Amino acid sequence: MEGPLQTSIHVCHENSQWMSQLPEKLWDIPLYNLALPGSHDTMTYCLDKNSTVSGNESKLVRFLNKCVPCIVHPIIMKWSTTQVLTVTEQLEAGVRYLDFRIAHKANDPSMTLYFVHMVYTTVTVQDILWEVLRWLETHPQEVVILACRNFDGLTKKLHCHLIACIKEIFQCKLCPRNVVPTLRTMWQRGHQVIVSYEEDLEVEEHCELWPAIPYWWGNKTTTRALIQYLERMKRMGRPEKFFVAGINLTENLTYILVHPFGSLKKMTLHSLPCLKTWINQQYPGPEKKCINIVAGDFIGNNDFVKDVIELNTKINPLLHCPSIGSGTNSTLFSA
Repeated sequence: MEGPLQTSIHVCHENSQWMSQLPEKLWDIPLYNLALPGSHDTMTYCLDKNSTVSGNESKLVRFLNKCVPCIVHPIIMKWSTTQVLTVTEQLEAGVRYLDFRIAHKANDPSMTLYFVHMVYTTVTVQDILWEVLRWLETHPQEVVILACRNFDGLTKKLHCHLIACIKEIFQCKLCPRNVVPTLRTMWQRGHQVIVSYEEDLEVEEHCELWPAIPYWWGNKTTTRALIQYLERMKRMGRPEKFFVAGINLTENLTYILVHPFGSLKKMTLHSLPCLKTWINQQYPGPEKKCINIVAGDFIGNNDFVKDVIELNTKINPLLHCPSIGSGTNSTLFSA
């Protein structure tokens, strides 16, 4: 690691039950009109340095990794790791959207599923789902969104297996997609989990699954370009329900070659001051330029989670979200 986390256990603990501590005036607002902190590529803290490279990566990457693994594999690890906090630590820190990239290892005869981001994780999907459940049982008024995505190598049989595991583990905590997910409704019904599933056919068959949540992925190497992309997406208008504004930068081969001693963590830490300013200027709500979920990398390295949570203090349910221009000091949303 390039440096220690710039956060503390005390700060994480303060955010562990932030939903239950929201003012009552926000309990009847759908979660897709609140500001929710999320983690991008949630499971990369436990990527396995001994794992094979995913079959979805380019032939060049797989070839180089096979020929000179002692050189290529450490580089892959530096640029594929996006988090250092465990799932439980992320939830304790206040993260309420988890980005799960799920995969089945090539040539694995078992039904075991892992997470993947260039390489596979050390832990299984089933173990992490149980870990999330254990955390929820001790935080009965918190709600978590699980975005199940990518599905590298999953067959119909494996999809059925994964969905059966989700239903078995979370049972009545799963919120069906026909429910308007306000905090009051979720608490009254005992729902704590919203599962978004990036496979339309499976969503149609299971009322417990929500459609894929749109993710605004800028695919940019610079903070300025990323913010320009996010502002352009806002001008086009937010989706009607859940969506994610990704504040994560993305490397490419050219960037890696120009920064041979760099890493995704260094890239991210350099961008945080500007991204913090952008976050603090945002408003949650239903209107065109409002935001919902904001997901980032290395979420324990600054006040990212706290800043997103505090955006909810701008909401006044009696008023509409303002027509947001360039100004950031509107008093319309004073708590």
